[in-house]
Amino acid sequence: MNMDFIEALSEIEREKGIAKEVLIDAIEAALISSYKRNFNTAQNVRVDINRHTGLIKVYARKTVVDDVLDPRLEISLDASREINANYQLNDIVEIEVTPRDFGRIAAQTAKQVVTQRIREAERGLIYNAFVDKEEDIVTGIVQRQDVRNIYIDLGKIEAALPLTELMPTDKFKQGDRVKAYITKVENTTKGPQIILSRTHPGLLKRLFELEVPEIFDGVVEIRSVAREAGFRSKIAVYSRNPEVDPVGSCVGPKGMRVQTIVGELKGEKIDIVRWIDQVDVYVANALSPSKVLEVNVFEAEKMARVIVPDYQLSLAIGIKGQNARLAAKLTGWKIDIKSETQAEQEYGRPRTYTEEMHQDSISID
Repeated sequence: MNMDFIEALSEIEREKGIAKEVLIDAIEAALISSYKRNFNTAQNVRVDINRHTGLIKVYARKTVVDDVLDPRLEISLDASREINANYQLNDIVEIEVTPRDFGRIAAQTAKQVVTQRIREAERGLIYNAFVDKEEDIVTGIVQRQDVRNIYIDLGKIEAALPLTELMPTDKFKQGDRVKAYITKVENTTKGPQIILSRTHPGLLKRLFELEVPEIFDGVVEIRSVAREAGFRSKIAVYSRNPEVDPVGSCVGPKGMRVQTIVGELKGEKIDIVRWIDQVDVYVANALSPSKVLEVNVFEAEKMARVIVPDYQLSLAIGIKGQNARLAAKLTGWKIDIKSETQAEQEYGRPRTYTEEMHQDSISID
């Protein structure tokens, strides 16, 4: 190796951010192994690369002893003083043993080490770039699919979107652009591994943050998300500014903001409800699009009993209990839904509801 090699390492340092000294130290360590392997020796050796000229020398390191038992590792005191009169017992003597054709071996080894370090550095840079994006949205291009995953090209790396993390309505082919949520970023022996999801509630939350400036600016806050991917979702929002309508902000002018999100989620229905620190009103909002007559709250059981008009019972419960299930997940309360007739029968006397509760929510199909 020569000056060109040293200059090449300096160029790598500038372009890849890998310190030249780190590369040289790694090459020296690899050359020690190469020397022992190629020249079939168990000597304790040191490899030195001149930082200015690139000249490589191999030195055998021997301990000064009275009686030499292993000449590969030891040297007598008399022999050491022929090299330097100042050597004492237990000192380390270095004797140059650079083979004549070691340059070829050194060049091959250096290439392998530098290539490996560059690969490791690039993997590290990719990992660092994506580890901060965990629980965030990325956009990529569908590359291929196997029995378990769809592989998404994110530019510098391919991410895995498990088939189990697809919405029932998702149908992708090679070349399609996909938005997905990063659930995990791991640094494995094979490099960074990125796992994506299209079913995670975080995807819905991040989509609203991207589409609604008031959320991005922190004026409107998403307090809770409940999602059954591909079918229906509920999102509870709250405004820090009393003059800003959180539900209206999420819907957008002529419904454009929420419709963009519905389109990205392949028609998934979205109920946007106002979060309020009043359990009965919050539960009533969460049961949108059903109308609610009355909510009785049982704090000790963290349960809410909801009474709805007879004709609204099936809507309140939803298909296979979906609406009630999502409302319970959104609020964190158990919800027991009864129709007017059921409530009358249970209470044993007629009950009269003059008007429906005021609810602040909107459902988008």
